[in-house]
Amino acid sequence: MYSSDLAGTVAMYDRHVFLCYKGPKDWPKRVEASDADPLPKLFASALKARKDDITVKTNLTIFGGGDAGEFGDGDVLIFPDMKIYRGLKDSDADGFVDDVLVNGKPWADGLEGNFISSHIFVCAHEKRDTRCGVCGPALIEKLKQEIVARGLKDKLFVSPCSHIGGHKYAGNLIIFGPNPEGKVTGHWYGYVTPEDVPELLDEHVAKGVVIKRLWRGQMGASSEEGEKVAEQKLPNATDDKKSEKHEEIINQGNSENMSGCCQGANGFSCCRDGDLEVSEEKKLKEAIKVDGPKGMAKLSSWIGSWEQHDVLAAVSVVGAVATVAVAYSLYRRSG
Repeated sequence: MYSSDLAGTVAMYDRHVFLCYKGPKDWPKRVEASDADPLPKLFASALKARKDDITVKTNLTIFGGGDAGEFGDGDVLIFPDMKIYRGLKDSDADGFVDDVLVNGKPWADGLEGNFISSHIFVCAHEKRDTRCGVCGPALIEKLKQEIVARGLKDKLFVSPCSHIGGHKYAGNLIIFGPNPEGKVTGHWYGYVTPEDVPELLDEHVAKGVVIKRLWRGQMGASSEEGEKVAEQKLPNATDDKKSEKHEEIINQGNSENMSGCCQGANGFSCCRDGDLEVSEEKKLKEAIKVDGPKGMAKLSSWIGSWEQHDVLAAVSVVGAVATVAVAYSLYRRSG
């Protein structure tokens, strides 16, 4: 993490369509191609069949409605249009794509509505990639807590979503909402940990300030444009306040061969490595992940005691050899 610049890791597109369908635990690895899940498959197939007729570069992502019941299966959200369509059925997919996404007309078989609330989609597609399956729910839980604490419950929604690309940057999320000029934007962020959530809400959502160190790109900008922006100063971007801290974490991870993902500052990790054998090495690594600086102290103490033990053992061996040599020398002289 933090070893490379994230800017420019989002491909160019201008419209994002989100289809509500079940939830992360129910999504297969390729939810848009699953025979057991006809609605996402039919919607994706209709988009593919009309791709040459769709003049606006469009992304499709599946999202989960959540427990609060704000959205149900078949609901469609479109950004930056800020349109919502309710209750799309399997038989509606072709007609919806043709009416709304190809011809830009009202949906003939349903009603459309507008919404003004901002929305955060967090990748939590467990069967596609374990990292997002672990990191996503942790981010969603923290986001919901902080949103309630700031009185934003009816102004900002959070939903899990399917694969959006770049799982190696987990945790991944996209924030959709109006910028200070009123234009609806969709900003992608990677390497996000729960401890970054307050900053994202207080700076990006509340003030329109982009968090540069976590920023991957945005809807409406090509990857090349994102890289150019990264070389300059992002509009309304915060200074990289944690760069030294992140560099320290990188060096720490390299020197100790730490594994896992979502490793944030202060030793935080929302991922666990289940493949290591139960050993002293694993215990030490888990101590580092769970206890942060305390875990490092345990490691240092263990290494320190090990080195001291080896030094004492070496001194004892050398002393014994020297004693034997002296005794043998005296024996030969007396003989």
